[in-house]
Amino acid sequence: MMATIRFGLVAWLALFSLSSNLAIAQFQRGPQVRSPEVDGGKVTFRILAPNVEQVKLAGSDIPGIGQGIDLTKGDEGIWSVSMDLAPGYYRYHFNVGGVAVIDPRNPSTSESVSNVWSMVAVPGKDWMDTKDVPHGAVSEVTYFSKSLNRFRRMHVYTPPGYERGEGTFPVLYLLHGAGDSDDSWTTIGRASFILDNLIATGKAKPMIVAMPAGHAGAFRFGGTGPDDFARDFTEDLMPTVESRYRVKTDRANRAMAGLSMGGAQTLNVGIPGLEKFAYLGVFSSGVFGIVPNPNAPPQQGPSFEEQHQKVLDDAALKEGLKLFWFATGKDDFLVETSRATVEMFKKHGFPVIYEEGEGGHTWVVWQEYLNSFAPMLFQP
Repeated sequence: MMATIRFGLVAWLALFSLSSNLAIAQFQRGPQVRSPEVDGGKVTFRILAPNVEQVKLAGSDIPGIGQGIDLTKGDEGIWSVSMDLAPGYYRYHFNVGGVAVIDPRNPSTSESVSNVWSMVAVPGKDWMDTKDVPHGAVSEVTYFSKSLNRFRRMHVYTPPGYERGEGTFPVLYLLHGAGDSDDSWTTIGRASFILDNLIATGKAKPMIVAMPAGHAGAFRFGGTGPDDFARDFTEDLMPTVESRYRVKTDRANRAMAGLSMGGAQTLNVGIPGLEKFAYLGVFSSGVFGIVPNPNAPPQQGPSFEEQHQKVLDDAALKEGLKLFWFATGKDDFLVETSRATVEMFKKHGFPVIYEEGEGGHTWVVWQEYLNSFAPMLFQP
């Protein structure tokens, strides 16, 4: 009996060893691919795809590649392309034989509303690089939206030391743009690292940053009526943040900002609810539809200005608005929308600050806008 047991054990061990060796051999078979490879400002992207005829690299954050650039097929079926990139953080994907895929050798990713991107970091922007400073934490928070009757998700940044359970903090509600998700500001947007570096140098006050999912229903350019996002934000998301986190709930300690679609949502929520917010930021955006578009259907219902006339002319509400900040790049396709929106608010006596710099509709400028906007919040 013991001999039988020993024989069975030896046989099992031999089979396990053979299987392990086969698995290791299979894992090691084929060429080793490194991607992306960053050498100073030179970045090389590679992918193993021996049985396809074409591979392209695409990514709207990478300047100069348009709809994509071709990779060159080399030995053993490895496709590659090299380029010089300025310091920053970029999203990309491969188009392999007509199929969009993330980089299988790169674990760094960023979510959009309907897909996932690979990310590459080119260090050299001191204010958003990962540095040896105290770091906050980012949480994925699921909550049930009663107004929409479904579960929703947001990301929440808490500053360094929050976990010790001491003190209360002001809150910034930070919104993404069309096509992106609540994950975007903390991945490609680098929001947590930007805040960490600002707080560490004393340039910004420690704050909680709540980043909602902006796509709550059908998205539309133009239109001024209540929407799913506004209902969820007011009735569910803000109460969730204020019940789960140690945030100050007075107007002077609340801020809201967003880029593109999120900038329009900031106005759609922040202006009718102006008594709740002392700081508003609009990045690369404005009131959608304020500039007539001959190719778009005519706007239905009252304009933004008409709908919010009472708030726009309320002098008392303006007194509590400590900062109303717009920023847009000169090459941004929404620059005329931003300009027209700023002029409309100035006409009603709002103390608008408008900065128009270089750049287009891209994360390269939105990262910089957050770095400029956050230090102005919650100051004496």
